[in-house]
Amino acid sequence: MSNLTRRSPRIDATPWLEALPAMTRLSFRGGPDASAAAARGFGVALPTAACRANAVGPRAALWMGPDEHLLLAPLTDSAALRVALAEALGQTPHSIVDIGHRQVAFLVKGPQAEWLLGTGCPLDLDLGAFPVGMCTRTVYMKSEIYLWRTAADVFHLETWRSFTPYVVDMLIDAAQELVA
Repeated sequence: MSNLTRRSPRIDATPWLEALPAMTRLSFRGGPDASAAAARGFGVALPTAACRANAVGPRAALWMGPDEHLLLAPLTDSAALRVALAEALGQTPHSIVDIGHRQVAFLVKGPQAEWLLGTGCPLDLDLGAFPVGMCTRTVYMKSEIYLWRTAADVFHLETWRSFTPYVVDMLIDAAQELVA
């Protein structure tokens, strides 16, 4: 895990868009034994149900595949987290890759959040089909994103840093329809 300072691209806040601070992001892969050990070191149970997230305080574990999880934590936890995970995992086969430098996160929120994301995301984002706590890897327009519904009208969106201006511009273009 890198201790490099991570600067997020500038995202002007709007009533429906909020940039999130830089954070520790780890791509974790491992079988059931590794997942259980990682959960002990991380302090959050890694979801076993598909497309679900678990959060405890500012830490969250998002299911990205049968043996893959995205682990999110405050940037200030990075060093302690590295030690705790190494101790918990020991010799258990696993992979942890720090992707904090690669991704940027922001919230799409408010009563029109579902509609805004629906302008470029092929998923059914209706609350009944994509409930609070659900997460997945998908696309918005032509960019891969991680999408996690944290509240009825709030989505946590992660995208690659280089795609952030494109994703934000497409959301702003879509939001123009709300203003009109």
